[in-house]
Amino acid sequence: MSLPSLSALRAFEAAARLGSFKAAAEALHLSPTAVSHHIRGLEAQLGVSLFVRRTRAIAATEAGLQLSQAATRAFSELETAVATLRDRET
Repeated sequence: MSLPSLSALRAFEAAARLGSFKAAAEALHLSPTAVSHHIRGLEAQLGVSLFVRRTRAIAATEAGLQLSQAATRAFSELETAVATLRDRET
């Protein structure tokens, strides 16, 4: 199985952290439809529901919580690595 795209994981992580597709879309400068599309694709690829969808909010499922924690750690490590590389060049 191939890894999900970074854009899908970024949309998912933002939605999980911010609690809504709309807030994630605003933070990422995307449309809510694009965020929803990324997350539905991610759910299809993984074969699990990542969120319980409510009228104006979302709540992560157990699988969503696990992926959210992993994605947050992974993005944090990537940000640290990029910052370290940039510091070397200055």
